[in-house]
Amino acid sequence: MGCGISMVKYILFLFNLLCAICGILMIVAGSMLFSNVSTVDELSEAIKVQQIPITLIVLGSVITMIAFFGCCGALRESYCMSMTYACFLFVLMVAQIALVVYVWIYKQDYVNNMGQVVDKAWSRRTEKANYMDALQIGFHCCGKNDYRDYTYQGYFPTTCCDDAKNCNSETVYKQGCKMAFKNFWDSNSDLIKYAGLIVAAIEFVGFVFSCCLANSINNYKRRSAY
Repeated sequence: MGCGISMVKYILFLFNLLCAICGILMIVAGSMLFSNVSTVDELSEAIKVQQIPITLIVLGSVITMIAFFGCCGALRESYCMSMTYACFLFVLMVAQIALVVYVWIYKQDYVNNMGQVVDKAWSRRTEKANYMDALQIGFHCCGKNDYRDYTYQGYFPTTCCDDAKNCNSETVYKQGCKMAFKNFWDSNSDLIKYAGLIVAAIEFVGFVFSCCLANSINNYKRRSAY
């Protein structure tokens, strides 16, 4: 095969390597998000809370597997593997853009749902105190709206302070968990949107290169047959 096509082959390999790295990063990001909400998994909003982290983990796993498949197709110069990879990559790119659009359109509704999770945890603190404790430890917050929510009981939970032995109005976390939890998801939804668009752009370039490589492989084999 010509020098140009060989260059395309190795460029495609590098793009797939980059896609694999992006996929691994998505798995890590999804796992981190999931770990931050796993303590509320018995609440009625659990499925809504875990939608995005689970989707990120699944998409990251699929991206990594497809990228590995594309690397093999490029190095082996297989027309069938290259075209199969291109089809998979196109479907994945469309699904990823759909996820970004979903997050973009329903971001505010999703963030509001996160606030309802804290409302539910606060209302059940007498049944399962570990809900609020987990939020307060994980997000360095205190109470539903702020630390003054605990003034009725005359003391602050030890999870409201860095120093559990000296938890008072001076050392207590000032921010409420509802705002902290909503801000966490608000900032991470923006990260998901822009990271998703960047990965989709990389996948589109990989799709174009894989189609070019597959077409060149097919033409080369056809000429070799004569």
